[in-house]
Amino acid sequence: MANIKANKKSIRQTARRAEHNKVVRTRLKSLIKGITVESVKANASLIASSADKAAKTGVIHRNKANRIKARLAKKLAAAKK
Repeated sequence: MANIKANKKSIRQTARRAEHNKVVRTRLKSLIKGITVESVKANASLIASSADKAAKTGVIHRNKANRIKARLAKKLAAAKK
């Protein structure tokens, strides 16, 4: 355990941030996993928005967000056919 006051605060902050990041990551994964070809039209903007927000705050890498959106667009195109 840290002895310095600033280090103790840093540990608390890290724990809080890790918990929040876990919630965001889990929600994004759940949205992606629950999508089907039929439901892609309704949830496309929600998933893309969630991926962008997660990337903006540093929860996921921006390339991962782009990859998620590309796969989503691919499913959306398949649903239109």
